Amino acid sequence: MSTTGATAFDRAVSAVRNGAPAATQAAHLYEQLTDAERLDLLDGDLPFWQGMHSFVTDGYNVDPYPMGAVPRLGVPGIQFVDGPRGSVVGQATAFPVSMARGATWDTDLEERIGAAIGAELRAAGGNFFGGVCINLPRHPAWGRAQETYSDQPTLLGEMGAALTRGVQRHAMACVKHFALNSMENARFQVDVRIDDATLHEDFLPHFRRVIDEGAAAVMSSYNAINGEWAGQNPHTLTTVLREEWGFEGTVITDFIWGMRDGTAALRAGLDVEAPFRQQRGAHLAAALADGTADWADVRRAALRILATQLRHYAGREQVEPDREVILSDAHTELARDAARRAMVLLRNEPVAGSPVLPLPATLGSLAVLGRLADRANTGDHGSSDVRSPEVTSALAGLTAALPDARIRHDDGADLRRAAELAADSEVAVVVVGYTAEDEGEFVDGSVATREELLAIYPEPEDDQQAAWRDEVLSTMGAGVSVVGAGSAGGDRRDLHLRPEDVQLVHAVAAANPRTVVVLVTAGAVLMEEWHREVPGILVSWYCGMAGGHALADVLLGAHNPSGRLPYAIPADAADLPELDIDATAITYDRWYGQRLLAQRGVQALYPLGWGLSYTGWSVSGLTIVRDGERLRGEVTVANTGDVDGRHVVQVYGTRTDGDRTGERELLGFATVTVPAGSSAVVPLDVSLDRLTRWDATGARYVLPGGPVRIEAGSFWGDPDAAVGTVQL
Repeated sequence: MSTTGATAFDRAVSAVRNGAPAATQAAHLYEQLTDAERLDLLDGDLPFWQGMHSFVTDGYNVDPYPMGAVPRLGVPGIQFVDGPRGSVVGQATAFPVSMARGATWDTDLEERIGAAIGAELRAAGGNFFGGVCINLPRHPAWGRAQETYSDQPTLLGEMGAALTRGVQRHAMACVKHFALNSMENARFQVDVRIDDATLHEDFLPHFRRVIDEGAAAVMSSYNAINGEWAGQNPHTLTTVLREEWGFEGTVITDFIWGMRDGTAALRAGLDVEAPFRQQRGAHLAAALADGTADWADVRRAALRILATQLRHYAGREQVEPDREVILSDAHTELARDAARRAMVLLRNEPVAGSPVLPLPATLGSLAVLGRLADRANTGDHGSSDVRSPEVTSALAGLTAALPDARIRHDDGADLRRAAELAADSEVAVVVVGYTAEDEGEFVDGSVATREELLAIYPEPEDDQQAAWRDEVLSTMGAGVSVVGAGSAGGDRRDLHLRPEDVQLVHAVAAANPRTVVVLVTAGAVLMEEWHREVPGILVSWYCGMAGGHALADVLLGAHNPSGRLPYAIPADAADLPELDIDATAITYDRWYGQRLLAQRGVQALYPLGWGLSYTGWSVSGLTIVRDGERLRGEVTVANTGDVDGRHVVQVYGTRTDGDRTGERELLGFATVTVPAGSSAVVPLDVSLDRLTRWDATGARYVLPGGPVRIEAGSFWGDPDAAVGTVQL
């Protein structure tokens, strides 16, 4: 790299690329900064009220949010772009939501999606992706469950690591929200109480996995943890993240309300206040002058910020993607492929002797019913909303795939009319589920104007800012969302479908025995009152901009269903953990999801990992041995039907003696494509981490000895799984 005309930052990047330590080069840069520039590294570059005004007038993340740029030395700073459905800035490819991608159990696919998002983000001027969301949804009512992958730490960690690998070819990947953020309505007030063992064994391992993969940054969460706000919590930000895990990257706040005390946050290890010049811009210089804050803490944070950027620019792909990569044909096709791989076939019962799916290519008539059948519905309208210029609905996808069929559509508001259309068609497809009105990010303006949050807004610096402040507070005070289109969102108070959707399913199922229900959702849907009335149920998720085409691919058999549930679906609301979505305090324990169902001795309606196919599968011949902290071996997967397909082998471990006897835990997984009538040997390489226990006294994980039953199967509790035993 030529240094002719290069900035100080360019020269430091070149040195790091040639082997110099990033921390050393960061220190050289720091010495060249003025005190004002050093402080400017620690927050956003836009004045607070200007930035807030852009929220409510222009929209969220229309351009990258700049933080800590130093043009004099060429320091680019953070150019923040949100996710995880894609690049939020401008128009971009909308991929299926993360929970849908979790249902693929496909880390190679997720890495490809990460690379695509990173390239689009970089082409739009960003260098920092705030979209590696891996919070564990303790309860499926969480409104932002769509932004994460699963309630299983193993799947969360591996998919988050894959996204990170892909994104960081082009942009710094930020993992969020650290930690215990899985309540939406109460996130600005709730204190999550948790013991150290549960924290380390269930709610942190996936974060550590992504940190170990090399994630550049961490975003703290809004909630409190054991009495201290996460954005200024020394136990999580320093003891765990820095001392136990050795994280050397940058920690930023969640936006606007993620830091309650700027000095305490700086001392606790919080580096950047995001996204605007807010509390630190208003108060930090004075706190340093009176000794309340310490310049040593400023230097520590600044060095981490600079070193993170140096490592990234030294290691990222050198060829700049041009803007043609955004919404390219390749990325649109990748979104379609991800959507069809994600869809989970829950039920496929025979009608007149044959399974209702796939639909025949010779289909002459089809009723496509439901209020969501012809709606662009890619997820919530919060900070993860990706603006795609075109979204293919279920109706549009099926119409394009069946040009010779007679297709009738009705929104289902008139049940009699919908039933008549269904009765007069060979097959009825009913599209029901949720939208941004039902679940998603919740930042109602009336929340954002609560007294304790108003206290962390800075005073305007001039008349223009004062005018912006008055306009912003007036708008928010009227209840308008500050990050989206004003939709309700938030946590779900009921996991059943809307009553009108249930009534439509009943009416159509009574009119046509060949009824297929397509569920649009992120979290679990309770369906005990109707699921046995229909022969076909497919979870399509919020399936991205090409989701309608992908749905047609699956329903018509062009793609053999290969998605598997990334969580269990309970049979009854009584089988869920306790939850008050408006709580000010809540205790998180280890009893959630499939583990809670097993502990209570109740069957899931559909267990973790469940998913049907248009072919048959068998798993046999397990060989497994311990190799240090991992299990290695192989298993044979046979496609016993007449359709090519892809299968997910899930590896579970159960202690048969001693501590937690009988608890089956997901240890790992592998995917394989097998032609019809063939078999393949699948290598297994899984971690023993899920069987370790946290020793708080020694601040370390220990692996208790004893026999462990290993099952390689197709879902949790698969009676046909291949079985072996290892001795720990």
